[in-house]
Amino acid sequence: MQAAIRPRRSALYMPASNARAIEKARQLPCDVVILDLEDAVAPEAKVEARASAVAAVHAGGFGRREVVIRVNGLATPWGADDLAAAAAAGPDAVLVPKIGSAADVETYDAALAAAPAETRLWAMIETCPALFDLLGIAAASGRTRLAAFVMGINDLAKEMKARQTPGREAFLPFLSMAVAAGRAHGLILLDGVHNEIDDLALLEATCRQGAAFGFDGRSVIHPTHLETCNRVFAPPPEDVIWAAAVVAAFAEPQNEGRGALRVEGRLAERLHLAEARRLLDLAASIQAANEG
Repeated sequence: MQAAIRPRRSALYMPASNARAIEKARQLPCDVVILDLEDAVAPEAKVEARASAVAAVHAGGFGRREVVIRVNGLATPWGADDLAAAAAAGPDAVLVPKIGSAADVETYDAALAAAPAETRLWAMIETCPALFDLLGIAAASGRTRLAAFVMGINDLAKEMKARQTPGREAFLPFLSMAVAAGRAHGLILLDGVHNEIDDLALLEATCRQGAAFGFDGRSVIHPTHLETCNRVFAPPPEDVIWAAAVVAAFAEPQNEGRGALRVEGRLAERLHLAEARRLLDLAASIQAANEG
């Protein structure tokens, strides 16, 4: 798929130790497949899972989906070997856990020095120290492979001893700040997983909350969550229609050089024109993904 903006509405974790799950992921309607070596894999299966993840990347067959390997942290017995194997495999990105500072980003970036230039570094935001250095961590993208923040609400809740309520009240300030810090440095932003597998109504509510904050999409632990994430994190049809109207209005010869227009009863400034073009590119990318 050739697209100006790659959709990342849903990023599905799949345990790399489960060959059937990996094969299934090649057909599921997710935008990103995360081959997980960390939380989803028992200690005794870590080495085998690493080999399976590498084999899956080499085998391909994921179509337009991005393929990401989530490694164990460098402080664990498996982290260094995971990073070396992931670098050699060359997935679209390597997702690293427990980032607490910009220095952590630089350490992981150095461990991926042998990876292809196009392999990006994605960072889990799931520690208390990270919450107070979000802008500094995001700024590391200017000197490293860092390209994304992925929220880890479960680990944050554990560290904070916070309750995970339906409205996610304890985490709302940090979700908003992570988006602001990430946007300041051009990062991809993914919201955290939804734990209540069968509560699709709550899933939709929290997806809408995340989309309102500005997240690009959400990490997912179960295939039944994909439809909701893909739908909620896609641009609403009415927004696409208005974006097209804004682009068309500014293209009119009589509006050349104007900074603001009235479009269908709403103010449209040049900043709205840039956002309208981005939204139309995203909508076209999603349509191409759906048709592919």
